Amino acid sequence: MKTADVLRRLNIPRHKLYYLEQKGYIHPVRVSMGDLEARRYSDRDVMMAEAVWKYLCLGFRHKVAYVKAMEEIEEIDDHSRPRGDRVSSLSPALARRG
Repeated sequence: MKTADVLRRLNIPRHKLYYLEQKGYIHPVRVSMGDLEARRYSDRDVMMAEAVWKYLCLGFRHKVAYVKAMEEIEEIDDHSRPRGDRVSSLSPALARRG
């Protein structure tokens, strides 16, 4: 997704979006366009930026907002994985507990 599309979708200031990149919270791909360079954001970048921005707007500091956003995205990832994958990933942990 282009920068302008992300800014419009999230209603986030450009400098805040770039700050999230600077902090390493998102990792857009840089694409050369002649003498210029544009950023392309993956769906995961957009999800992360949206979640971090939400927590920042709620008053959380950047590190806490990032941690909460990561937890939120991991939960979404867990729910989107096929059930068999979730069960098989638990098996080693359950075996260690035994």
